[in-house]
Amino acid sequence: MAAAQYLYLLPLVLAVLLVLPVVLSPVSRSADLLVSRVALSVFGFYVANENPRRREQRNQLRAAHVSVTHRVYASRTLLMAAVFGVAGSVFGVYLAAVTLETLAVQSEAIREVLPAALGFLGGLTSIQALPLRDLFLALLLSSATLGALLALGVYWGRWYVLTERARTRSSEIEATLPRTVAFVFALSRSGMPFPQVLETLARNEAIYGEAAREVSIVVRDMDAFGTDVLSALQTMATRTPSPSLEEFAENLASVLGSGRNLSSFLQEQYERFQAEAEAQQQQYLDLLSTFAEVYVTVLVAGPLFFITVLVVIGLVLADTLTLIRIVGYLGIPLASFGFVVYIDSITESLRGAAVADDDAETAGASLRRIDATGGVGSAPATDGGETDAGGDPWRANRERLAAYDRFRAVRDWFDRPLDTLGRHPLATLALTVPLGLVWVALRTTFPADPTLLGVADAVDQHVVEAAIGALVVVSAFHELRKRRIRAIERSMPDFLDRLASVNEAGLTVVQSLRRVSASDLGPLGDEVDRAVRDIDWGADAQTALRRMDRRTTSPMVSRSVTLITNAMSASGDLAPVLRIAANEAQDSRRLARERNQEMVTYLLVIYISFLVFLGIVAALTVSFIPAVEQASAGAIGSGEVAGVTSGAFSGLRDVNTASYTLLFFHVTAIQGLCSGLIAGQLGEGQVADGVKHAAVLLVITYVTFMFI
Repeated sequence: MAAAQYLYLLPLVLAVLLVLPVVLSPVSRSADLLVSRVALSVFGFYVANENPRRREQRNQLRAAHVSVTHRVYASRTLLMAAVFGVAGSVFGVYLAAVTLETLAVQSEAIREVLPAALGFLGGLTSIQALPLRDLFLALLLSSATLGALLALGVYWGRWYVLTERARTRSSEIEATLPRTVAFVFALSRSGMPFPQVLETLARNEAIYGEAAREVSIVVRDMDAFGTDVLSALQTMATRTPSPSLEEFAENLASVLGSGRNLSSFLQEQYERFQAEAEAQQQQYLDLLSTFAEVYVTVLVAGPLFFITVLVVIGLVLADTLTLIRIVGYLGIPLASFGFVVYIDSITESLRGAAVADDDAETAGASLRRIDATGGVGSAPATDGGETDAGGDPWRANRERLAAYDRFRAVRDWFDRPLDTLGRHPLATLALTVPLGLVWVALRTTFPADPTLLGVADAVDQHVVEAAIGALVVVSAFHELRKRRIRAIERSMPDFLDRLASVNEAGLTVVQSLRRVSASDLGPLGDEVDRAVRDIDWGADAQTALRRMDRRTTSPMVSRSVTLITNAMSASGDLAPVLRIAANEAQDSRRLARERNQEMVTYLLVIYISFLVFLGIVAALTVSFIPAVEQASAGAIGSGEVAGVTSGAFSGLRDVNTASYTLLFFHVTAIQGLCSGLIAGQLGEGQVADGVKHAAVLLVITYVTFMFI
């Protein structure tokens, strides 16, 4: 009997089991294989039919660099749409039943809002009261609607994701194409054969990003399928999502086929892409100016105006504190988050920024390059100790190395804790958040008769103090590392230029490094000195430079070191290569400097807009609301004495000044946090750069309300 009572849940359980493999496929290898096998067996023959739509979908897959064939992806898409359509139909039945039973709306109210054709729904006071025909129609409508929406949404979403991935890859290729062409130009000037240039570029995908990934397809076609370089480049031109790379590949293939001078062509292309980068940056700055104006108007002045109107209405007509809380606690944070995401998506193709200097990627790429030369990752040698004569003689050493590598992160943390925190500033939250909670617990004194307002008033000040401390620590580590990298990159063009001059005078690379290390290069000079010491202690120049790259974690240093070390393998005459690297670094620095100068304006705009917001909120808190409270109290008192119930202040309500003050403090703190993060994105290019601005605006808010 107990089991029969829950028999009505059986379709719901079956629907969940049907959807479960599809939901788990991204994280479970077994579920992924199951979905693929079922999809191919059911839809594989259908999607194999050739037509223009299939060819377009196949091009989308190639542009997005999806690692499965069109037959597999299309079959899985149809299967997922079918599964969610069937399961959604079942979910729709249960959703309609729960909704009808929960709402229990009056029949008259339903009939008033529905068309005459749907008047039968007016009797939906409960499921038990419905005739069989009406119940069937209601559940069928809900089932068909939800099932169709889920099926169409899954099908459309799967193909839309491909379009977005292709667009993102196109933006990343466009951003890295100038320095990629400079790399190809420099290596071709060093005397390296062009197919080897492409192979070298493909091996350095961590440095040159999606452009190098596209070239890796050319290298794969030549190595695995025996395709000639011209055909491989033409194939890349037809498959790449980037219009600029498509044009460059077609022109490059034509130059290689015609026998024209390759170096002069690459130089022309580099200069053209550099000019386009400058125009693109100006377009980016103009767009940021528009976004700054939109932010000030919509997300600063708009909420301020809305809050002011709600305050006046709340003092005269009805309580509006709930609406103000919705605006402050939900509206401002959600709108700011959406604004950040929108700016990032719109300006992605215009930023022209360097490849993301993710520390793990840079260090990993450096280690892989060292391994290729037989350095750190080369085969381990026996220490001459006791070996297992009956088994693998290397087993003991491999186990020791594996144990050593497992604790590498822990060792690095304890060996250089400040350096690790500099690479990952958010890791400081693991320490500052618990300390902040302890600070709030120790500093807070709760009222004897606690209310929600009293608890919030007792806690919020110390929560803001803890938040300021956490933000200051994060921003301090982030800024220290960022300023160090910027100082190194400022000296990089001068270092490369001096190195080229000394190399042109006839000195070897090692001798050139020794000579340049004696000059004043700022923070970069210390790293060059360490590279020279590595050479003195027995390392070759390539290994020493790669270790310098790993220490600095600078994208510009990574590009320059990658170029120099690969050129050293082709020729001893590095002066032309160094000149090209110096020019590329100088152009990157010039664009960055111009961008930073322009972006200071946007920082000032955000700061001024927040100060206006804070000033008006402070005026409401200090002057307007207390004045209305006094007037309201006087009007009520005179009415009680004289029997007057009307007059100039008769419409004023009782004012809870403490609630308004507490709410304004919270709203201003939230606005300061959001404005700071957006100021970092608009003014310096990254949301992480806004942490320090958020800390500053929180401090201003805290100090202001301390005196209110």
